[in-house]
Amino acid sequence: MKSLVWVLLLFAAAVALVIAAGHSGFVLLVYPPYRVELSFTLFVLAALGVFVLGYLLLRGMTHALQLPAYVRRFRAERAQRKGRAAMLEALTAYFEGRYAIAEQAARRAIMLGEQPALNTVLAARAAHALHEFGQRDTYLDKPGGSVPGEDTMRLLAKAEFELEQHQPQSALSALQALKAGGVRNHVGVMTLELKAQQQAHNWDGVLDLVGQLEKRNAIQPAKAQQLRQHAWLQKLRASTGDGQSLRTLWKKMPGELRRTTVIAIRAARIFMQAGECALARQVLTESLNAEWDSGLVALYGDCREGSVVGQIEQAEAWLAAHHDDAGLLLALGKLCLHQELWGKAQSYLDASLSVQPSREAYTTLAQLAEKQRKPDEAFKYYQLATAINEPGKNG
Repeated sequence: MKSLVWVLLLFAAAVALVIAAGHSGFVLLVYPPYRVELSFTLFVLAALGVFVLGYLLLRGMTHALQLPAYVRRFRAERAQRKGRAAMLEALTAYFEGRYAIAEQAARRAIMLGEQPALNTVLAARAAHALHEFGQRDTYLDKPGGSVPGEDTMRLLAKAEFELEQHQPQSALSALQALKAGGVRNHVGVMTLELKAQQQAHNWDGVLDLVGQLEKRNAIQPAKAQQLRQHAWLQKLRASTGDGQSLRTLWKKMPGELRRTTVIAIRAARIFMQAGECALARQVLTESLNAEWDSGLVALYGDCREGSVVGQIEQAEAWLAAHHDDAGLLLALGKLCLHQELWGKAQSYLDASLSVQPSREAYTTLAQLAEKQRKPDEAFKYYQLATAINEPGKNG
């Protein structure tokens, strides 16, 4: 468009010049005491020359005035190109595992003003990978700017580093600063906080965060179930000195967890260690009635406190449906031994061994022989127990 205007102007000037050339008039310029007489054609040519000269002079002055700004812009663009190249080098080196080069390149990018927030965090991560923790903290402790997300990147990185060094309270402080800054319902923040709460043994916090992550489909159901089981078991272990607290916690635990074999086995052991055999029996009975498990019923025979006649009756009721279960027969053998029913104990233990030989059954038979004052027989059973090779128990 600009070129078209100039063509039209030149065309108009040429037409005017042709018209003037065919005109015989003149132009008189008077400035007392001077008089200048020019032909009309010469006047038009002179006017055009003055116009062009003035235009060129004006353009030159404009360019001269704009030169400092142009130089500044040129330098800024050159620095930006160098900064971007340095940042690209830093990113490439970091993901290739060349952390020293990554840190140096990121530092150059920061000096050149290229994405200082991003490159500061990148340099900190590279320094952390090099175990230069002092330098890493120097990068992270720089005051945040006004760039959106800058504090988020910095504090998230700081929380990750604290967790790697098993400093959950420091990590939680960084995450709390993020929340105070308005970063809420952020899956990355909640995931880090979950790890921090685990390290801090804050199991109520773990359960709350697992629920939040599940609502956002940010955690696998199997993983969520595993974390819930672990958290509840840790809560039970923390209350082993108080029977009432154990009972209260067990009632608060979701029913679907209480009925799982893993929870039942571990919870029953916790209750037995705390001297709560009645509660352990209740846990095992509820779980076995919901889902049968040979390992779980074997543990039922370890809940021996006072008279166990009721337990023997319950176990014999199960025996009608599970007559060939080695764990159930072993449990009955232990219970009968505790109740001093020597003949029944011998019969159940022999039956358990006939189904599946086990070190525990032989050991219980040795204990039975000791109770009956048969040392030679007890020694024989102990030898057989030692010879048994069980998965996870052999040396």
